[in-house]
Amino acid sequence: MTLADFITSLSLEAPPQGLSSYSRALWWDGKGNWQKAHDIIEDLGDDTAAWVHAYLHRKEGDNGNARYWYARAGRKMPEIPLKEEWEVIVKALNSERPEKNV
Repeated sequence: MTLADFITSLSLEAPPQGLSSYSRALWWDGKGNWQKAHDIIEDLGDDTAAWVHAYLHRKEGDNGNARYWYARAGRKMPEIPLKEEWEVIVKALNSERPEKNV
């Protein structure tokens, strides 16, 4: 799924079938439901979940917690706008282009 397709899907009532938990979390975040996104991701323990979790806490404005999750993901907290980071993560999770370490 391309970034454009993912963004278009935000007009739906529910996430498209077949999305990973990570992508579903970002989908709900894209719909403006931070809490639902966080509920999906918070109990997953891998590096990808930590990256999404970090982004969500950065968006929330809890930079201390965000830094913790970026470290768990093996990443540094990026200095790019949140919208751009969301797009980078969506693209990486949907294999639209190779992931870059933001």
